[in-house]
Amino acid sequence: MATTALKTETIERLCASKGMRMTEQRRTIARVIEGAEDHPDVEELYRRASALDPRISISTVYRTVKLFEDAGVIARVDFRDGRSRYEPAPDEHHDHLIDLRSGKVVEFRNEEIEALQAEIARRLGYRLVDHRLELYAVPLDDRED
Repeated sequence: MATTALKTETIERLCASKGMRMTEQRRTIARVIEGAEDHPDVEELYRRASALDPRISISTVYRTVKLFEDAGVIARVDFRDGRSRYEPAPDEHHDHLIDLRSGKVVEFRNEEIEALQAEIARRLGYRLVDHRLELYAVPLDDRED
């Protein structure tokens, strides 16, 4: 995993390449997104960003997230809990496994699954151009159904 500083430079470089003005508050929000080990929603991003800079308002976070998403700098993911969550725009495709008990999100990539999805599309007469795979699971030792 890349360091937070390296990732933040990447977000800032992407923003600059798109002609986006980077205010100090936008930089703080970018750092929070890049440093997240999870997939935070806007309220969580606000909580973390305002802890670093109390001048950041929730509306600034909403506007910045929308701006970053529209620019393709971050990606929105929805995991059936009614909240949009965010992650840096991935360099390469990955899928998610969501632990229904803890809410933990595990990112993974599996070439066999990728090949199978493309083959299924081909058999049905299509060429796969994009997809999203989300697996919802509970730990193997969890006996609740």
